[in-house]
Amino acid sequence: MFVVVGVTGGIAAYKTVHLVRALIASGHEVHVVPTADALRFVGVPTWEAISRHPVTTTVHEDVATVRHVSLGQRADLVIVAPASANTLAKMAAGLAEDLLGTTLLATTAPVVVAPAMHTEMWRHPATRANIATLRERGVHVVGPVDGPLTGGDSGPGRMSEPDDIAAFALGLAAASTDLDGLRVVVTAGGTREPLDPVRFLGNRSSGRQGVALALAAADRGAEVALIAAHVEGDVLAPAAGHPRIAVTAAGTALELQQAAQDAASADVIVMAAAVADYRPARPADGKLTKEQNGDTLRLDLVANPDIVAELAAGRREGQTIVAFAAETETGDALLARARRKRERKGVDLLAVNEVGWDRGFEAAENELTVIGADGAIVAHVAGTKRAVADAVWDAVLASRRTSGTASVS
Repeated sequence: MFVVVGVTGGIAAYKTVHLVRALIASGHEVHVVPTADALRFVGVPTWEAISRHPVTTTVHEDVATVRHVSLGQRADLVIVAPASANTLAKMAAGLAEDLLGTTLLATTAPVVVAPAMHTEMWRHPATRANIATLRERGVHVVGPVDGPLTGGDSGPGRMSEPDDIAAFALGLAAASTDLDGLRVVVTAGGTREPLDPVRFLGNRSSGRQGVALALAAADRGAEVALIAAHVEGDVLAPAAGHPRIAVTAAGTALELQQAAQDAASADVIVMAAAVADYRPARPADGKLTKEQNGDTLRLDLVANPDIVAELAAGRREGQTIVAFAAETETGDALLARARRKRERKGVDLLAVNEVGWDRGFEAAENELTVIGADGAIVAHVAGTKRAVADAVWDAVLASRRTSGTASVS
């Protein structure tokens, strides 16, 4: 593999020498990208001698090869160790003031960070928020561990040992190709059904879970068609820039139905979008006003098609279809409803999560249960939406192995 190791300013940089050596000993090509502060701890000659490649911190050298983005484009794996609090903040903000920053923005490879800092810095709300942001974007975090720190302190903040970082990162990279060759469709966001040229009937879906599913699939080797209904803010941006993700916009349920049918030959279809059950029978040509309608407005709604049930009914051999359901029931009632819905829709898997005024929608984390074809619980996961996405893909792969459709069609 082509591995980029970023090194930032911290005394733990000396341990990264051992990490680079271990990666090279395992047969990988390693390029070291330090920050200027990192070179105060371990100098360029050491990094070049260990990696056997030129080392620089700036984007202004080797310009002819477009090095400031080519390293990230070529990388199969990126590791940042140690990852200082300052670098984590820059990563969360998307800053690219040096070669490491541009490399991180240019890569679509798995990114692993190994934080190292004093306990107070690790526990600071800003650092915790930055870590949460990076996890949501799919960055993997290993450590820190509890142990002796510089200056005689002790506590959480010590960088994980080089062998542990290498094992974690290499295992992650190996797993990241398990969807290689699969063509998948993912729907995301919430549909909006127009009432008039100004207003719509919608829902609170931000699209984060659907986009996380698309990114996870692409990072694991799949070719992804992402059908995006309304997606909040810049949630869609990482997917729109991914080389293995093609994005199609679909505003209403009928538009999403058509887009899904157009892409229905895929190996796996995951319907994560929040599709409106009803739409106005006749959207008004002009704005609905109080002057026209007074204090009471009555709307005539008609049912939207059950898109995932249609896809399941027309599935081809070897195809896997996954439905999502957001429900307000809890406990056994939630699971009973999920099992009825899975059977009614005829899908292979149904992922159900409890939603309410303050959970499920518009949140950085999610919790869901995946129901299999026999009604059994095949997965239960809670965590970041990226972690949930990976668990869903794990369940998809397990389902395809069980049904004998693991091979690519």
